[in-house]
Amino acid sequence: MPETWIGWDLGGANLKAVQLDAVGRALGVVQVACPLWQGVEHLHAGIDRVLEHLVDPRSHRHAVTMTGELADLFEGRDQGVSTLVSVMCERLGEEPLLIYAGAAGFVDPLRAVDLAHQVASANWMASATLAASIVPEGLLVDIGSTTTDLVPFAEGAVSAWGTTDHERLRHGELLYAGVARTPLMALAKRAPFDGVWVPLMAEHFATTGDVYRLTDELPDHADLLPSADGREKTPMASARRLARMLGLDVEATDRQGWQRLAEYFAEVQLQGLMEASACLLSRGELAAKAPVLGAGVGRFLARRLAERLGRPYIGFESLFAPSQVGAPDMADCAPAAALARLAAMI
Repeated sequence: MPETWIGWDLGGANLKAVQLDAVGRALGVVQVACPLWQGVEHLHAGIDRVLEHLVDPRSHRHAVTMTGELADLFEGRDQGVSTLVSVMCERLGEEPLLIYAGAAGFVDPLRAVDLAHQVASANWMASATLAASIVPEGLLVDIGSTTTDLVPFAEGAVSAWGTTDHERLRHGELLYAGVARTPLMALAKRAPFDGVWVPLMAEHFATTGDVYRLTDELPDHADLLPSADGREKTPMASARRLARMLGLDVEATDRQGWQRLAEYFAEVQLQGLMEASACLLSRGELAAKAPVLGAGVGRFLARRLAERLGRPYIGFESLFAPSQVGAPDMADCAPAAALARLAAMI
């Protein structure tokens, strides 16, 4: 039997895969756009692109987690999980395949359909479970293109209060805000411009990708889907999209003015992270110097959060053997990487 694993994270907007060798070193890390809400054919196309970039993928075991079952292509989670499991079984053929079911661990594909509500959106638990097995305690902060996971862990166990998306939203452990796809109208209601507070237009004119492109913090591989207006992804184009949020044209101020506006939105998002973290830390489960463990393409915000909280920062990539995979890396695709590592331990 092969000794290596490929971890798959089937998202609703992006497809991620991490291939580890027998000592836990990355052989390949791949992230491709996968607008699953537009049709399951996009998942097939994404799988094709991933397999092209991995090393002899057919000789590996495969472990799968997902959030794509939430796509409005499906009537509900059960149908979404069943469809995604079926596609992976079809595409990987006779290769060894396990599905991650959160607290239930790894299960075979047939049982996964019966455990759909545990399989659904369990990718965060894979990352936190691996972190808890290596780091004594901490707060995992995984900031992706669309969402943020805030997961406390201590004494070798995940100490989250929620398990489902609904429960995690209620407990502040899941924030629907990321660094690329979040509409700005969901981030703030108003913004300062030219000495006054201007209410934002409730339109999908701009996203957080435009904000962090203007602050020069957005990694190139973080924003794979089209911009809000379908146009180019340059600082000037992002400024033009931000201007629309205020009912203005880009000529209303200079580039520095639009950068100031972007910095304001970045601060709003950081404040949201601070508030959510403060509530989680108020449970008193973590020591004062328990670290923030940063993951995701937006972990530059996790590092900033750690500084504001006065806590040490650890990059998720440090949990793995050093590798030369480049970007994206294992911290960008934390659930997929964690899944491959955890599967190798069973």
